[in-house]
Amino acid sequence: MTAMIVPALQPPAPPEEVVAALRAGLVVGIPTDTVYGLAVDPWRPGASERLFAVKRRPHDVALPVLVADIEQARGLLGSLAPLAERLMQAFWPGALTVVVPAPDDLGADLGGDGRSVGVRCPAHDLVRALAREAGPIAVTSANLHGAAPFSSASELAAGLDGVAVVLDGGLCAGEPSTVVSVRGDELALLRPGALWEAVADLEWRG
Repeated sequence: MTAMIVPALQPPAPPEEVVAALRAGLVVGIPTDTVYGLAVDPWRPGASERLFAVKRRPHDVALPVLVADIEQARGLLGSLAPLAERLMQAFWPGALTVVVPAPDDLGADLGGDGRSVGVRCPAHDLVRALAREAGPIAVTSANLHGAAPFSSASELAAGLDGVAVVLDGGLCAGEPSTVVSVRGDELALLRPGALWEAVADLEWRG
């Protein structure tokens, strides 16, 4: 069954259909500042399992989380290491995913081993508005696992089964986010992505 496509609102505000689907534990398609994503509320029972099934993604490959701002990240994680906070202040909103140790009381089904969580604040007003309204959302690129992401809402709606609604944000064909792991004052590159040179430069400036 082809997903329903809803237009983006101006000024940026999350359409009711998208918020309702997330709160019902369903999979939605959303535009981001990098590529189209598949999103769920990972605190809703069964929601993440639906996303893994739609994408055909192994459950041991953890889902990152999009947040509205650094304050929402703090609320999610409880506390931030100084290096993680510095990176977020420097590059958020933007294409940087910061992987940090997961708090014991996180309570979200993100897959993986549950010991870490990747967080990002996207440079996309509508997605940040959605995270403010619905809470932090688990998101992965909109594609079958290992395939290229869809770049338009119509391609996404027609190309994946099990997506309830797609938010049309026009063409999304950016470079994926840079992914780094932060443990204390140790920084490790997990995926180069769009910002790695800038992140590396920031690190060496000390």
